[in-house]
Amino acid sequence: MAARLKTSQRIINTSLELFNQLGERNVSTNHIAAHMEISPGNLYYHFPNKQAIISVLFSEYEVLVLDFLRPPEGRLPDVSDKRDYLKHLLNAMWRYRFLYRDIEHLLLSDSELAVRYRCFSTQCLAQGQAIYSGFVQAGILDMTPQQIESLTLNAWIILTSWVGFLCTTSENATHLSEEALTRGIYQLLILESGYVTPPYRAAVDELLKKYYVPLQKTLVVQ
Repeated sequence: MAARLKTSQRIINTSLELFNQLGERNVSTNHIAAHMEISPGNLYYHFPNKQAIISVLFSEYEVLVLDFLRPPEGRLPDVSDKRDYLKHLLNAMWRYRFLYRDIEHLLLSDSELAVRYRCFSTQCLAQGQAIYSGFVQAGILDMTPQQIESLTLNAWIILTSWVGFLCTTSENATHLSEEALTRGIYQLLILESGYVTPPYRAAVDELLKKYYVPLQKTLVVQ
């Protein structure tokens, strides 16, 4: 049983690596099996098709994001929480970048995944509003409920479309740099910048400096 689980996880890990490097549409189950030096039949013993592999990868991604995308328990957030959110967001975008790049195709190809993604999006938007509301209560941001709702939606649009933007403006869409994704986090920070209260201006400006990447560097293949 342990060997079966080990092979199953190896398939998942290899698929993620290849999807990220080459793009999901350019990788078949035969490619995955060949890369692992196992037979296609051995792969199909664990996963009936590529969609089943993608489903597991999405589950991993979903758990990762929903685990950190929540207000702190029993206290108001502070600037260190903002740093943690940004770090975790960048990690999720980089580790599962194929999902951001190929999500429209994946959802059109798998109706069950599309339903799961809609539910995930709804949860993320609700949690995002709760996080921003916490920053308002903590005096870090100054926003109305309507502004919180709008900012959350705009942040979601940027985060979910940033990789797509890079793919349409870079010379080689299959080679994304972590630096280019960092600029996406900067774009998110800029959205919030106008709502930061004076006592926290300097701390947020430091975050802006940390995540700023010149636009021309995001459009050049590294």
